[in-house]
Amino acid sequence: MLSLPRSRSLLAAAAIVATVATAGSLTYSLGLGLTPCELCWYQRILMYPLVAVLAYAYYTADTGIYRLVLPFCVGGAALAAYQSYLQVVAGGTCTFGGCAAVYIRPVTIPNQSLIAFCLIGLCTLGLAVRTRRDRT
Repeated sequence: MLSLPRSRSLLAAAAIVATVATAGSLTYSLGLGLTPCELCWYQRILMYPLVAVLAYAYYTADTGIYRLVLPFCVGGAALAAYQSYLQVVAGGTCTFGGCAAVYIRPVTIPNQSLIAFCLIGLCTLGLAVRTRRDRT
């Protein structure tokens, strides 16, 4: 039998991370006036829907949602890792706009995005393992 409290905890954690990441990106652009570069926009496109999807999954206890969430996390993490790589190679600048040069202590914005996508991915991967284990 599926352990709903633990599965729901993973869903809640992933939803909270997605919400904080979304609120953070909006704060950077709307509150601090930082213009997102092209890669940041793509990462936002992959992050923003996760708030609603994970909140819905938490509310309905839908443990199969990992099938939808994991591809978003892989794509977002790949973009964020590429942008972080550009930051290191280009000496702290981003060829797509400049947001990678902005340090919000102690890490840059692309690094924060990478951390968020990885945390959400780990939560949903844990959910996938738990769901598959409970089926057998």
